[in-house]
Amino acid sequence: MTNKPLADVLRPTCFNEVVGQSHLIGENGVIRRMIGAGRISNMIFFGPPGTGKTTVANIIAKSSGMELYRLNATTASLADIKEVVAGTNSIFGSQGVLLYLDEIQYFNKKQQQSLLEYIEDGRVTLIASTTENPYFYIYDALLSRSSVFEFKSVQPKEVVPVLKRALTSLNEENSLSKSASDEALEFLSASAHGDVRHAITLFEGAYYASENEITVDVIKEFIPSVSAGLFDRDGDVHYNLLSGLQKSIRGSDPDAAVFYLAKLLEGGDIISPIRRLQVIASEDIGLAFPQAGQITYALCQSAKELGLPEARIPLANCAIMLATAPKSNTAYLALDKASADIRAGKGGAIPKHLEAPLFNGYVYPHDFPNDYVEQQYLPNDIKNAKYYEFGQNKTEQAAKAYWENIKKKKL
Repeated sequence: MTNKPLADVLRPTCFNEVVGQSHLIGENGVIRRMIGAGRISNMIFFGPPGTGKTTVANIIAKSSGMELYRLNATTASLADIKEVVAGTNSIFGSQGVLLYLDEIQYFNKKQQQSLLEYIEDGRVTLIASTTENPYFYIYDALLSRSSVFEFKSVQPKEVVPVLKRALTSLNEENSLSKSASDEALEFLSASAHGDVRHAITLFEGAYYASENEITVDVIKEFIPSVSAGLFDRDGDVHYNLLSGLQKSIRGSDPDAAVFYLAKLLEGGDIISPIRRLQVIASEDIGLAFPQAGQITYALCQSAKELGLPEARIPLANCAIMLATAPKSNTAYLALDKASADIRAGKGGAIPKHLEAPLFNGYVYPHDFPNDYVEQQYLPNDIKNAKYYEFGQNKTEQAAKAYWENIKKKKL
């Protein structure tokens, strides 16, 4: 019996063996097209664990003829980076090195900056991965020199074939002929929540704990009871619960909101509801209660620090607070309208009096009564555009009254 993890034994060696991520590595996937054209650029992969980020980096390295060197930002230092660079000529040959840097969000700004020199002159081609939003955690100069690709959770139906391969591999290794029903494989695939590596790990445990057939009952022994039944076979229940949470809050139903939150938390998930609650605070409550964003952020941070089960309490406060708060999506709609004009190619040049460093013709509003003077701010081709409409809630109506007063006109 080998001690090598089964997930590593089954790790794909070509794009056709990878499950999920068809938008990136399918027959017409953007990464596959790029590699097919012989172009290897600096890349940043972000997405949940177990979705194939490391596997895809391995395949890219193999197809490029470059030597893959791996570092993990949780333990790596600048000295490790310099050691990799020092070996690009003496060890790895003329092709250079493909550096796979996992968990790059743990590198501080200085460490990330140290990579720039090496990737700019081509000595190192960087593939960095992170489970966090790269636009929040990765240095802008590094982002501007990289292509950013999102890896998505793998759907349960895509995980089932991997588990069948796992069954075949284990039977061959142990000279056995154990079986697994489709029901058991589908149940396990759904329980892994899009993490292929975790699904394989669970299956391996269930295989050795079974006599002849791997059943749902055996698999349940490897899954915390609180998560059983919360995620359906197609992986849709998790997202339906998040949808139910948001729509209940949007519809001002605190009872339904706290119910869907409880369902998510009983499944052991706090990150998804935390993210969704923060979106809701800005998308659905918005300017009707501007402080909702700050309060939500504070409660969500508290939940992260506490962890389950105590995290349930600040998140419950948050969900009920948002459900009972006044609602407005005016800022969200205004942004959509402005974005539509930008995508249509409008507003290319801002007015001259707003351009740095001269600001010729700019009038300083604080020199006038009520700190207001009429002045053009939008580009000429959209100078009369109207993106924002005041909502009917108390807060926005108060802002509208103030605005009308300083302009001395009705809108």
